[in-house]
Amino acid sequence: MGRIICIANQKGGVGKTSTAINLAVGLAKSGRRVLLVDLDPQCNATSGLGCRIAARHALLEDRPLREAIVASTTERLDVLPGSRSFRDVEMLAAAAPQESDRFAANLIGGMATYDYVMIDCPPSFGQLTQTALASSDEVLMPIQCEYFAMEGLAQMIEVIRQIMQRREGRLRFGGIVLTMYDAALELTGEVEAEVRDFFGEIVFETVIPRDVAVAEAPSHALSVLDYAPRSRGARAYTELCLELTETT
Repeated sequence: MGRIICIANQKGGVGKTSTAINLAVGLAKSGRRVLLVDLDPQCNATSGLGCRIAARHALLEDRPLREAIVASTTERLDVLPGSRSFRDVEMLAAAAPQESDRFAANLIGGMATYDYVMIDCPPSFGQLTQTALASSDEVLMPIQCEYFAMEGLAQMIEVIRQIMQRREGRLRFGGIVLTMYDAALELTGEVEAEVRDFFGEIVFETVIPRDVAVAEAPSHALSVLDYAPRSRGARAYTELCLELTETT
């Protein structure tokens, strides 16, 4: 089994889904077999790659998980679509820890043939995020370069620590990615300095710039690597892919 990476942050609008999509596409373009798992009820990772949103959440269906996986338009990239069913979301959110572990085992069982699995989480501490963390080897956290970037990180780290204890050391910090980076703003430099000072080496050297191409690409059901391959955002995500594959 390859690397299972959960992309999580309790705050919305930090570039979490953009990071999941573009890392998944970049890794697939580099020759890896990749699965993108959409656990966010907003289903933006699913629609952002032009895939059909599922009527029911695959974790709650009585069939092998692999039967719910669909191919994307990018070679070597498959998608486990998300579902907007309120009933399914409520069932997953109300799951007890033992049930969450069962969901996690179901997820892991469908991932064995991939080099990389990227899991896009909802922007919350809820059961879906905890299921994703329990299924993963690593957690990658995008942080927006704005004033409230550090807000809530203590809670997120505590949730991750609890999952680490339950999974007996399997889960680790894969890294923190600074997103929506604008070098012209003094605030950006201040946030970067604070994050790098506090977290040290787990912060990726690559930063994701504020780039309209990254925001526009999902409306065309494309990654920024395909929508605007010469853009600053595409170059940054390519560099992040390279940095990610160099870490173990």
